[in-house]
Order: sequence, then structure tokens, then C-alpha cells
Amino acid sequence: MPTPALPTPDESAEARRQIARIEALSTSHDPVHDGIRVRWRRFGTDTTQPPIVLLHGGHGSWMHWLRNAEALSAQRTLLLPDMPGFHDSDALPRVAPGEDALVPLLAALGGTLDALIGAGTPIDLGGFSFGGLTAARFAVRRGAIRRLALMGSGGHGTLRRMTVEMINWRAAPDRETERAALMHNLGALMLHDPAAIDPLAFEIHDLSCHGTRFRSKEVSLSGGLQAAIDTLGVPTLLLWGEFDVTADSRPLVEQLASEGPGREGVVIDGAGHWVQYERADEVNAQLLRFLG
Repeated sequence: MPTPALPTPDESAEARRQIARIEALSTSHDPVHDGIRVRWRRFGTDTTQPPIVLLHGGHGSWMHWLRNAEALSAQRTLLLPDMPGFHDSDALPRVAPGEDALVPLLAALGGTLDALIGAGTPIDLGGFSFGGLTAARFAVRRGAIRRLALMGSGGHGTLRRMTVEMINWRAAPDRETERAALMHNLGALMLHDPAAIDPLAFEIHDLSCHGTRFRSKEVSLSGGLQAAIDTLGVPTLLLWGEFDVTADSRPLVEQLASEGPGREGVVIDGAGHWVQYERADEVNAQLLRFLG
């Protein structure tokens, strides 16, 4: 598949306006836990139901949910963090070799969320990619999880279907070469339909990659998803895109959904890894149905 053309300056400006329009619907909060500040964006004002908390993927940010925020916050409060080490949040101290890199991230995430809504307050929790495994482990650690929704989750420990090599954009000698590498990676990993690789997707990917200081790939490949959802035992939605290159989605969804009560598997036809962007309307409908 040929790499799509890079956005023009006008297209990039319009993409930034779209991001700003959605961000303007939120209020920003910067609680601190053990010296780590985490930026949370709150959408919606409903206080009668548990808030929805969604965790972004690796090399991501709250903008991984840009096409979902309005629909999901229409009747519920929606909380979107930049996880520690990503975008507008503080970086974490580097862990020693052999230590679990997720532990300090989970501590900062949990401490700052509890500062916002109170310890033990029930939530509905979701996550995408690296954020899926993070959400599952966060749910085990925090408790008070009503429902769990995972999209293209990392940590499954099964076969990946990557056929196109990623390009190290950080090694690019100039900005245009860097932008070309980022565009290549967007198509190689994140999105299946070339039409979905639009200026908005590129702007989100570009901004989020530049804000990433946490090494998530090793965590996502380390496994642990099944053990976490087995431990939880809460109603769980397992959703993948048909062409997600990070997993063989249909057998994986069938396997995970069959291994415990209250689990539901969904494969979105025609979608790649970043399923909630590429097929936003379908994913929004699935989440609203599942989360009630």
C-alpha cells in the first residue's frame, strides 16, 4: 500500500482546530501523586452514574479518544488522562533493570484519579492497546470497577501479524523525513483503511509520539492480560479490529471471551488497530450499549 501524502499546512491547521474544539468541551485537572503530576480531562457533568475512564495506547495521549469523547460524554462523565510519561503529564523515574515498569505508572494513575473522584468510587474502565493491559492491571490494583472494555489490547501474549517494518522516526535527519516516517508507521501499525489515514489522524499521531517518554512496547509484549481479567471477574468487552496487526483478532477474541463468564467478544469488520478512530461510530455504539 502506498504511503498517503503528508498533510499540507492548511490541512494540519484544520486538524489542530478539530482537536481544540473537542478539548474545549473538557475541563483540565492536574492532581499530583508522589511528585508526579497527571493531566486529566473531564468531559460531561453527570454525577448519577459511575464515570467512564479510558486509557490511551502507547505513543498515545487522550487524543486517541478524540472521535469518542462527545458521544460517550453525552450522558456520562468521561475522564481521559494523559498517563504518566505521556503528552501533558510528568515523566516517571526510570525503573531499575528487572523491575516492573507499570507499577509506578499505576500508582500515579490511581493516586491522581482518587484525588479527583475519591478512593473507592466505582468506575467503568476501558483501554486501548498498551492502555488495555494497563487498564486490566489497574482494575486489579484499584478495585471498584463495574465494567471493563478493552480495544486492541496489549498483553495477550499471542501471535502478532505485523508485515510492514516500522521506521525509527526519532533517527530522522530532518522534520520532513521524520513526518514521512510517522506517516508510514501510522499505516503500518495503527490504521487499515487508507481513507482513515487523514490529516487529523496524522496530527494526533505526530503530537502524541512527540510527547511520549515511557517505553510501552516491552510492557505490551510481556503478557499478563488473561491473568488480570481472570482475577477481576467483572463484565468485560473484548473488542478488536478485523485487520489489527497486533493480534490475530478473530481467534483471540473467541478464545478470551470463552474463558470466563460475563465476557463479550466483538470484531469490527474492516478496521485496523486504532479501531475507535477508524470505526468511531460502531465502537461508540458498542461502548454505549455495553456500559449501559
